[in-house]
Amino acid sequence: MTKRYGHEVVVDDLSFPVAPGRVTGFLGPNGAGKSTTMKILLDLASADAGHATIAGTRYRDLTDPARTVGVVLEPNAFHPGRSGRNHLQVLADGSGIPRTRIEELLETVQLSHAADRHVGGYSLGMRQRLGIAAALLGDPPVLVLDEPGNGLDPQGIRWLRDLLRARAAAGGTVFVSSHLLAEVEHLADEVVVISKGRLVATGALATLQKAGTSVRTPQGRRLTELLQAAGATVHNGPEGELVVRGLRTTDIGDRACAAGIVLHELTPRAGSLEELFLDWTSNDNSHPPTEVAETERQAVPL
Repeated sequence: MTKRYGHEVVVDDLSFPVAPGRVTGFLGPNGAGKSTTMKILLDLASADAGHATIAGTRYRDLTDPARTVGVVLEPNAFHPGRSGRNHLQVLADGSGIPRTRIEELLETVQLSHAADRHVGGYSLGMRQRLGIAAALLGDPPVLVLDEPGNGLDPQGIRWLRDLLRARAAAGGTVFVSSHLLAEVEHLADEVVVISKGRLVATGALATLQKAGTSVRTPQGRRLTELLQAAGATVHNGPEGELVVRGLRTTDIGDRACAAGIVLHELTPRAGSLEELFLDWTSNDNSHPPTEVAETERQAVPL
């Protein structure tokens, strides 16, 4: 799908699937188009081309959205004069959900002690917990969460991670955006990375982390130019080696051989999510996105 605001392209021909039974991290720099993409998915914004579906259905056409999709988009989507319990009661009544579900969720998100306080007096972390409770109200199989970890302390981050992984383990679909790369590395099974509105990487995180190569050569500048021209990202490693992503190890060797470039080392290399993210989002997006082969993934449309 594509979305423009005036002459600015915010989402640019973007396509990707999100799998059930998995936690999918949605990553990108500020202004990459993540929130806009989520809003289009939830019919809070209209795409100029293309569309997004949930189990093959547009959000606007879902017969029971509260029991299908749980959403966290805004940390302050509450009336400050209402209590946390009252906020959930209003949502439950509007969706035909029994009020007995409210006490269960207040316990789940650890807000029972503050349920009767005005939301305006909640900390950011408490508001995030209340938003998560609202998302879980209808026990939906799909969760769409935009920065749900903002404001949570380390114990809260651990609680959220355990909650989301348990939902995925039970067969749910968890689609979560975050800037907390270290936490995403612990949480996500899959990642979707966009930059300037375009897809730059997608696939199983464990596989993508191995999709790099360490290269040692006395002709580093020449090899770097050769590989960058072929669409790879290349940067210097901590011990003077070149770290190459975007080309298979065999392709690197073949290209170096054809160009008469001497190699002293050519070995697969794993990388942290932070290192990968900087590689993916620091280029000019002029080459196709890094993607795990379909035989290595089992993704179906969200």
